[in-house]
Amino acid sequence: MPKTRINCPNCRQPIVADIDQLFDVGVDPAIKQQFLSGAYNLIRCQVCGYEGMVAVPIVYHDPQKELLLTYVPQELNLPRDEQERVIGGLINQIVNRLPQEQRKGYLLRPQASLTMRSMGERILEADGITREMIQAQQQRLNLLQRLVDASDDVLAEIVKQEDQLIDADFFNLLNRLIESAVVSGDEESAKKLVELQEKLLPITTTGRQLQERAKDVEEAVKTLQAVGKELTREKLLDLVIHAPNDTQVEVIAGLTRPGMDYTFFQILSERIDRARGAGRDRLIALRERLLELTRKIDDANQARAGQARQLLDTVLKSDSVSEATQRSLPAIDEFFEEALEGEFESARKSGDLGKISKLQDIKKVIEEANAPPPDVVLINDFLVLKDEQARKAWLEAHRADISQEFMDTLTGLLVQSQLGNQDEELVSRLQTAYRSALRFSMEANLR
Repeated sequence: MPKTRINCPNCRQPIVADIDQLFDVGVDPAIKQQFLSGAYNLIRCQVCGYEGMVAVPIVYHDPQKELLLTYVPQELNLPRDEQERVIGGLINQIVNRLPQEQRKGYLLRPQASLTMRSMGERILEADGITREMIQAQQQRLNLLQRLVDASDDVLAEIVKQEDQLIDADFFNLLNRLIESAVVSGDEESAKKLVELQEKLLPITTTGRQLQERAKDVEEAVKTLQAVGKELTREKLLDLVIHAPNDTQVEVIAGLTRPGMDYTFFQILSERIDRARGAGRDRLIALRERLLELTRKIDDANQARAGQARQLLDTVLKSDSVSEATQRSLPAIDEFFEEALEGEFESARKSGDLGKISKLQDIKKVIEEANAPPPDVVLINDFLVLKDEQARKAWLEAHRADISQEFMDTLTGLLVQSQLGNQDEELVSRLQTAYRSALRFSMEANLR
């Protein structure tokens, strides 16, 4: 983000801030999520302490969707010719960066937005998320707030009235809020939301369906684990044939897709040829279902691989590969890393030292992002100690490292383990470690 000198909206004192006015998804795909989240143009005045978003003219561009949006805050009171000058300059930056063949007619017809909210809605609509869907999500949020504050009697009554609205999207929203609360360290909110989830699962239609599906997924995983390394294509076929329902068939297919290859389907076809009557019909239907599932898995993987390839190309073309990789971290997954390794191999074979250097920079940023924080490394060392004497000696040796940040990290790990139904032994070790560290920290503060 470019550094810009502006006046604080509150005290009018000059400050330097990171201000973005141009959001070009074609240059940086990750900037779309940043824009939609509102995590941009935020300032904090060192003079008066004001915190908030700076109002500036904005242009948003998505070449894939042929979307060019503009917004000029009304509070700026900019004259028409000044608006056109600022917006025109930003659009010229977009056009100048595009190859000639990508300069299409939509660039001459930018769509003006009256508010940031309407601008965000237009972006979501281009993704197939309609205004009605956004309103439905707001309804779920409002309902969630009512449920969190309700007593058990009132909760049951609300569920009866709103059972249809407590759907899969509602539970997805609830899960995201729980994860967000845990990550931000808001233990009280996380606990309330988890308790609400546990209450809703058995008393709502969708909740009961989710419980049944979770049970089926667990059973399918256990079935595969029981076979372990002895899994062959013949045994895999037997597992699928004897799976009690379609959910378990779907889970097994998803977890064992590489094993469902040409040879697997050849074995299945041979069994069909030997079967008779209803058994044969069932195997034929199973083959069709497995072909459908594997096609869907392959299509999804191919789409994700293509997106990863596109993201890697965008990062490699950026002025600062490291900064672009840092911005793209939320979108980096195993498909991106596979594409990265493929580029490494290709660059090595061709002797392209410039590309190898860029790829190494990308890899370094990813490795640093995946590395556990220092406090987590320390905690892992601490957890393996089995007696109090050893823990005391360790704490004394690492006195300088037992900071408030260390205690906050340990507390967060303990809360996550308790909320996530982790192994009882791990929870017990975390509880013991927390008590020892807390006692040591308190004693150190009293010295």
